[in-house]
Amino acid sequence: MASVKMTYLQHLEELRRRIIVCVAALTAGVAVSWVFAWDILYILKKPAGGVTLNYLKPLEPFMVRFKLALFGGVILALPVILLEILAFVSPALKQNEKKYTLVVTVLLVVFFGAGVVFGYYFIMPVGIKWLLDLAGNQMNAVLSASEYISFAGWFMIAFGVAFETPMFIWMLVALGVLTPEQLREQWRYAYVIILIFAAVVTPDWNPVTMLLVAVPMVVLYELSILFARFTTGRRTRLAESAV
Repeated sequence: MASVKMTYLQHLEELRRRIIVCVAALTAGVAVSWVFAWDILYILKKPAGGVTLNYLKPLEPFMVRFKLALFGGVILALPVILLEILAFVSPALKQNEKKYTLVVTVLLVVFFGAGVVFGYYFIMPVGIKWLLDLAGNQMNAVLSASEYISFAGWFMIAFGVAFETPMFIWMLVALGVLTPEQLREQWRYAYVIILIFAAVVTPDWNPVTMLLVAVPMVVLYELSILFARFTTGRRTRLAESAV
């Protein structure tokens, strides 16, 4: 009984240490991003054509810089956070699966970065232009800096998470929660979910923009099935060779 309690306490201690590391990484990322906040703002304004942003309240410049630092800190700390999460759950993995922890972390970061870049270069410029053009000659744009940063930051994070689809599905297959056959059989439901997600994250609800979001996600879903087949096939071959 005592050993079980000790094991439980050890897990809590390990969780505490890993949370501290994640918080430290996030704090460092926020600090670095705070220093370069206006450079980050300059980059974020490009999809909108370098528009002039305005602030409406005395506290807003501080909040804008804090939001920029927070979004930048999350992105900078992401590799450390993912590695700590995978390292914490690694005891539940098989011995031959633990060695892939670093590779999985790198792939998660790469897919997230690809989603952010895709959203930044291909979706945001089209969406923002369409939204602003809706005003025609009837209204002049007075964009709030705080609102724009929230919009751009969450939009790119959403795309980063969406591009993690192959890795999330691959991990579920590796853990035995899903099979490639189930993924193939449920493709209709998956496509509907993808279309709903595209409609939610698309800033302008323009069908063209939605397709620009949905098509890459469909490709990623199909790529997920290929990853899943490779994983299960390799696992089967290893099991057969062991026998």
